[in-house]
Amino acid sequence: MRSRTLTALTAAALLPLGLWAAPGAASAEAEEPAPIVANDSAADPSAMGAAPYLYYGWGNPPDAAQLMQQTGVQWFTLAFILSDGGCSPAWDGTRPLDGADADRIAAIRAAGGDVIPSIGGWSGNKLGEACSDSESLAAAYQQVVDAYDLAAIDIDIESTEIENEATQDRVLGAVRILKDANPDLHVAMTLGTAVEGPNSWGERLITRAAETDAGVDNWTIMPFNFGGGSDMAGATQQASEGLNEVISSAYGISSAEAYAMQGISSMNGITDQGETVTAAAYTQMRDFAQANGMSRFTFWSVNRDRPCATPTDSCGGIDQQEWEFTSITAGFAG
Repeated sequence: MRSRTLTALTAAALLPLGLWAAPGAASAEAEEPAPIVANDSAADPSAMGAAPYLYYGWGNPPDAAQLMQQTGVQWFTLAFILSDGGCSPAWDGTRPLDGADADRIAAIRAAGGDVIPSIGGWSGNKLGEACSDSESLAAAYQQVVDAYDLAAIDIDIESTEIENEATQDRVLGAVRILKDANPDLHVAMTLGTAVEGPNSWGERLITRAAETDAGVDNWTIMPFNFGGGSDMAGATQQASEGLNEVISSAYGISSAEAYAMQGISSMNGITDQGETVTAAAYTQMRDFAQANGMSRFTFWSVNRDRPCATPTDSCGGIDQQEWEFTSITAGFAG
């Protein structure tokens, strides 16, 4: 087991002014629940950074075990955990943790792989907004960790969840509580970016994480939907360099140390704003990430990793080999 049950959630919650609350009286530790899916995976932990997004909500998702055999990828970032209408997690906000998704995770692990659930995303009801404080949000995150005995989670913080100071602090406080309870849990945080690097909301989030020692292990940007541009590899490099400066400044670390906390999450094929990410450009991004010692390289999404003339939920709208982006991702050794 890689996780343990949360105890004393008040110890390290963020106060409105951003100071850590003093620990209260320790509560008796609850008995750790058995996971819905035991983590008996043989996946290589060092391959965790190469985990493309797989979404079971649309787009004719492929058989994950078969895809592992065809491409060499071992890990998948599974999207998306949302609010069930309150402060409890559910897949897409509707599917219970112990339903079909648990069976899918078990099948991936039986084939030698593993998963990183992604919490958030662009649309839907976000736990960071549905939960009223860091303690309850941390408890919601912990339900996901306990359900699948996880080694890692991804918090995809977008839209109104990132564009609010109180919500940012709530999420960071919850991450700190979660890390205190699960010291070995790897927490990645994924956010949008401008060509120059994170915008003011992204800069604030990273700065606050450093100031409060929130425990975020990796900062991954989504370098697409810039509103146009033909050189997506060059724009991704520029955005990554901007992120590097923000992380280096916020944490007071070297550029190399900052790159080790970074990741890239591109989009294959035609993006929402009409940009084109080719397999060649994506390979350049991977090589740049690897040369600079980044710890994560991924894309949205496996569902679209097929050739076609017009992009849909099931293909990227470009001439490519089937599962080509997934295979390129599998070649990342962060």
